[in-house]
Formats: sequence, structure tokens, C-alpha cells
Amino acid sequence: MKPEEIKDLLSFVSASGLDEVNIETDKFKMTVKRSSAPVYVTQQMAPAPAAAPMAALAPAAQPAAAAPAAAPAPANANRVTIKAPMIGTYYSSPNPESAKFVAVGDEIKVGQVLCIIEAMKLFNEIESEIAGTVVQIILDNSTPVEYDQPLFVVDLK
Repeated sequence: MKPEEIKDLLSFVSASGLDEVNIETDKFKMTVKRSSAPVYVTQQMAPAPAAAPMAALAPAAQPAAAAPAAAPAPANANRVTIKAPMIGTYYSSPNPESAKFVAVGDEIKVGQVLCIIEAMKLFNEIESEIAGTVVQIILDNSTPVEYDQPLFVVDLK
């Protein structure tokens, strides 16, 4: 798609009140989702041999589907699930050689960096809006993440 077409599509989604628009052609696949946060666009170029990459993606999609099932575990009223504010790739540390930002059992405070989500070559530090103890880290490093997908479970102080 040309940049003007993408701008027109974003304007249409904003004006129409639709929450999600999916477009798929022979050359690309695009999803536009709208929420109370800014509109985000994902675009994937379709691979030439579609059978091999799709088979490789299918097993990776199953563990990601199992992760939300683990999220309802916090039956405790003092537990909060921290969710992804954007789509992208989840990173638990600033680089492969560095220690993780947080681990299970760590005390976190407001404003502390919990992880990085890379979106369109931009590395966004995700900061905590609450203080507490990390009970569960739901994703593995370098995992694709969707908007509003659970990342951490925290016991409030």
C-alpha cells in the first residue's frame, strides 16, 4: 500500500467507529485495531512459499494461546495483571547480555522499567504504574505480543 492509502484507511477507521479492520491481498496482510489508545498498524509481507512459513508459525501460535489461560490464575483481590500497551515484540532485558529488568519475586515500584516492546524498530520501555511484587512473568523473551495481552501478574503492596 502507498502511504496515502494507509493514511486514508486510518482516517476511515477513526471516523467510522470500527474497532478493527483486516486487509489481505496476495502481497501483504494488514490489521488496523482501534482502542482508547492510539491506532496501531501491523503489516506483514506475504511470503512466496506460503506453506512452509505457515507451518513454522502454527506451533509458535499455540503456546501464545495457552498464555491467556494462565492469566486468570490471580483469584486474589490484591493481584493485578499488567498488560501490553501496544503490539510488537516483548524483550525482558535491554540486550541479550544484560540481566532481565524484573524476575519473579522482585519488588517493583511506580515508574520502574519492566520490559521493552519493540514496534516498528522503536524500542519502547514499559514502565510500571503500580508498586508490588512480581508473581508471574507470562511471556518468554523475544515473543510477539498483541495489544492488551497480559505480560505480568503483580501482588499489590
